[in-house]
Amino acid sequence: MANGSARVKMGGTEVIASVKAELGRPSSSAPDKGKVSIYIDCSPTAAPEFERRGGEELSMELSAALRQCLLGGKTGAVDGKVCWDLYIDGLVISMDGNVLDALGAAIKVGRHYIVDATLEEESQMSSSVSVTINRQGLICGLTKRGGACLDPSVILDMIPVAKHVSEQLMNKLDSEIAAAEAMEEES
Repeated sequence: MANGSARVKMGGTEVIASVKAELGRPSSSAPDKGKVSIYIDCSPTAAPEFERRGGEELSMELSAALRQCLLGGKTGAVDGKVCWDLYIDGLVISMDGNVLDALGAAIKVGRHYIVDATLEEESQMSSSVSVTINRQGLICGLTKRGGACLDPSVILDMIPVAKHVSEQLMNKLDSEIAAAEAMEEES
């Protein structure tokens, strides 16, 4: 099961990527890096030349290019003992240029959290966490939904994001209220 996924549309290009992260052991030849496994599939509906086995060459090229980009970064190895192993699957649904950019964006989004998810995004989630923050910036509620397990560090990562989003929403709400009151006084 994926830890994150995203669907990206750029013009006439549409891709989906899913990212799964597992704890692993780094190799002795690269003790500061984890493993990155990428598989990209070009759907036969993306382009007529991809019917039958026509998309295999592009799939291999895209996989190699994305692997090269991701291998440049560290995957959180600790003293050569433990690291993150990333498993990335991508699907090219339609193609009208910028396929590599669209896949890169989908992978980047798939590795992060979604804030204020849409109904469509929620339908693809295995779990979600809602953090409620009051005006003083204090946590006054925390709810987890869905059957997937979450590492406690994920929840700890979400709290500062929730505080930031809460502050932005409170400021916008205050601004809208002030504008409505000003208009009411003018009437």
